[in-house]
Amino acid sequence: MFKFRKKYNDFIKPSEELKETPSGSIKDFIDGSILTKAEVVYQLPFIIFLVVLGIFYISNRYRSERVYRDMVSLEQELKELRFEAITTASALMYMSKQSEVVKRVENEGLDLMEATEPPIKIYLKK
Repeated sequence: MFKFRKKYNDFIKPSEELKETPSGSIKDFIDGSILTKAEVVYQLPFIIFLVVLGIFYISNRYRSERVYRDMVSLEQELKELRFEAITTASALMYMSKQSEVVKRVENEGLDLMEATEPPIKIYLKK
């Protein structure tokens, strides 16, 4: 049983230094001393890049939602304007019928009469 332990100790060279593992405790995080460690300072440009990328992602999301809301409202407005145009065109077609024109002329009291003879063509000699 002790032989295994002794063999295990033989593999460790005394010249090798044990590397200190970076331990980030809550105390280091709260007092800010974790930011002064070499590993964090080395990774600082990458961390800044990630923060800028996150801000860009969030702003892009908000902008796309705003564009989508504008698009939906414009589609609704287009639909309403299309219905209004169809309604106006049908009312204009109804008002421009010959029988409706005659009724409006009579209601307004104008001295206009409906033509009983077909129109004639006038030719000019050159």
